[in-house]
Amino acid sequence: MLWTEDVIASRVAELGAAITDFYPDGDLLVLGLLKGSAIFLGDLIRRIRRPLKVDFLVAASYGVGTASSGTVKLDYDPATPLEGKHVLLVDDVVDSGKTLSTLIDLLQARRPQSVEVCALLHKHVPAALHYPVRFVGFDAPREFLVGYGLDYAEELRHLPYIGSIVEQKSVQR
Repeated sequence: MLWTEDVIASRVAELGAAITDFYPDGDLLVLGLLKGSAIFLGDLIRRIRRPLKVDFLVAASYGVGTASSGTVKLDYDPATPLEGKHVLLVDDVVDSGKTLSTLIDLLQARRPQSVEVCALLHKHVPAALHYPVRFVGFDAPREFLVGYGLDYAEELRHLPYIGSIVEQKSVQR
């Protein structure tokens, strides 16, 4: 276990306050990247003390493995018009950054006033992320993490804490 339910709740409250201060006015659209951000997004928007709208994106790059496939597939596009709005893209974990960079490029083409990223976890892997992550919950180890919305092959999202999966290596005798 890396972060307990109480530690996560405290950090989400801090992020909500920081986001409230960052966006004092204007139309704010909080855009959740499903499925991993669902639990985090639900808790986060209740901590943001200003009017906002919520919509979702579904993009996939993992499948059933523990490593990204490298290909970003957009399964659901938000219905909400983005032009002139502040868009806060909420993600569960920033790994290589390929998914986020692809999505931000897509969103910016729709002429929002701004696009910022809020991630529960950031692994700080130097790779394909071309944009800064403005709001980060926790700096994360480069391990496969589960719980609080993060899954392994659609399992373990329901855990109220975040933990690491340690792969067992077979021992040859």
